[in-house]
Amino acid sequence: MAFHHVAVATRDLDSSHRFYTGAAGFDLAHVEVIATPSGGWARHVFYDTGGGELLALFDLHDDTITGYRTDVSTGLGLPVWVNHIAFAASGLDDLERRKQRLLECGHDCMRIDHGVAVSLYTTDPNGILVEFSATVRSIVTAENRRRALELLTAAHPPVDGGPLSVESFVAARAS
Repeated sequence: MAFHHVAVATRDLDSSHRFYTGAAGFDLAHVEVIATPSGGWARHVFYDTGGGELLALFDLHDDTITGYRTDVSTGLGLPVWVNHIAFAASGLDDLERRKQRLLECGHDCMRIDHGVAVSLYTTDPNGILVEFSATVRSIVTAENRRRALELLTAAHPPVDGGPLSVESFVAARAS
């Protein structure tokens, strides 16, 4: 089943809108203005990410909802790469076009080859890691499922690559 939408909060709708329409290239699809339970209101802003799937932002205007953070990973004490939103790129050419668009819009990005997919990473104005991923080798195969179950149940699974850290992520973004 495909996602209908993923929703995250924003503290700065203007910069988030510029990022998702300009840098990410998504189209604004729909906006609802809803009342919050405590008497405030919120914009629920939907962007068409392709394939019938949507990304939604909540722009909150409610005096009882304060002090929240929008950086879903670092706000919880996790590295930025843990919780993230990944969008499907149609191929390596699409990934390269997205990279150029991000750079032209002033956003740093980094590219990682994961073997089955090549991904491009950046952060949005809310501090959320955004990934564009192009599948280069079939992920859903009988062999991958067998290996996935093996790794899922292993007490000490073998590590596939080198260490991933915030420092290596930030250093790679500059290259």
